[in-house]
Amino acid sequence: MTTALRPAAPAAPVLPTARGPLSALVLEALTAAPGTGPGCPADVGDPWGEDAQLALYVCYELHYQGFHGVDPAWEWDTGLLALRARLEAAFLAALRGAVGDPGPLDEVVADLLVESPDGTGPSFHLLERGERWQAREYLVHRSLYHLKEADPQLWAVPRLPHPAKAALMTVQYDEYGSGRPERAHALLFGRMMADLGLDTRYGHYLDAVPAPALAVVDLMSLFGLHRALRGAAVGQFAAVEITSPPGAARLARALERLGASPDGTLFYREHVVADAVHEQLVRRTVLEPLVAGDPALAADIAFGIAATGVVEDRLAGHLLDAWGRGRSSLRAPLGDGPPA
Repeated sequence: MTTALRPAAPAAPVLPTARGPLSALVLEALTAAPGTGPGCPADVGDPWGEDAQLALYVCYELHYQGFHGVDPAWEWDTGLLALRARLEAAFLAALRGAVGDPGPLDEVVADLLVESPDGTGPSFHLLERGERWQAREYLVHRSLYHLKEADPQLWAVPRLPHPAKAALMTVQYDEYGSGRPERAHALLFGRMMADLGLDTRYGHYLDAVPAPALAVVDLMSLFGLHRALRGAAVGQFAAVEITSPPGAARLARALERLGASPDGTLFYREHVVADAVHEQLVRRTVLEPLVAGDPALAADIAFGIAATGVVEDRLAGHLLDAWGRGRSSLRAPLGDGPPA
């Protein structure tokens, strides 16, 4: 059997540079043998900050592709897990504080279905007046998730009952290419990055991506890796699938305006079509039967939707603030953009 059409597994990225004492503690531990896990500081500082978000991201990445030269046994090191638990508790408390009471699930979902015509987010900016260097930066921010698209949400599948489990897998099947590996969304994103002259290596831009973008990915891993947060994981999944098509359409047009080839817009054009179908599947065949079978999950799903809005709004604010000042939104600017 030939393997010519099988996409190569992503190579493990190198360890990033520390951004403070917490991330330094984690990164230093990972260069040693498992079983010599870091201590567990009483104070993890600002849960939204660069140090805490990077430390959490590194801990989570051990459950995905890991890091070059790091022993895979670190994934379940009890000392590192204890520190991760402290970081998670602080991050989850910050999320709950930012969300407050999200309201009834049906109202939260109804709000997702309505998009303001006067939107001001990154997709509007890039379509109306964005520059090519800003579009490249946007893809760098998103690359930490989209090069492993759908992986965090897959953790939720074994924690759900049928028929919600089967329905969620129907959507996930599309995310991984519907039986065509070369059409997996993660690979389409890589093709888009290459079209805009970006490095497509998995995790390559970790040092360049700031805390607001890390928090978007950390939220997905937090929800996906905890059975107690399975409702929030479904909420995150629903928020993305329901709201994706209009933004994807704007981003496809924006990239085309900025000189992208068909390869450079295919990822978002695919999402316009696929997620329009996914929106119906998620609402009718995931959310409705899941809540009918376990009404207590409704509040958790609503929290997951609202928390996703919080982290996405924080990232959008960061991007638009930096671009509005004529500055790079990255910690390590790309060659064609202004300084950070």
